[in-house]
Amino acid sequence: MTAAPIVVSAVAVVRDRTVLMVTARDRDVYYMPGGKVDAGETAAQAAAREAFEEVSLQLDPDGLEELFEVRTQAHGEPEGRQVHMRVFRARTADDPVPSAEVGAVHWTTSADADRCPPAGTEVLRRLVDLGLID
Repeated sequence: MTAAPIVVSAVAVVRDRTVLMVTARDRDVYYMPGGKVDAGETAAQAAAREAFEEVSLQLDPDGLEELFEVRTQAHGEPEGRQVHMRVFRARTADDPVPSAEVGAVHWTTSADADRCPPAGTEVLRRLVDLGLID
């Protein structure tokens, strides 16, 4: 029996042809600010909530623009366990500030793909294809 996919939402904050990514405390893997969708929550609401929890950005879920969904092998999970990540573009002039669960924020390009898990690598590729980042 195949394990159910991990359903998550993430925000893509794009500035100067880079996208915001984060690292967890004491880890060096870059990932998108985001996380699991809670019961009763829309994907956009989850993305906005996670952006606040991880990088202190106040985002209106109704102002988020859904870009795409990535479906790939989930990082750190048994082979075949998928992550389904909906990525929303977030526009804000506020500066991200790492929370207790985030070690650092990074402005990244496709050159950083080797620091990312499979879903992050795919997000970077798609953002390049959309002409949003280098």
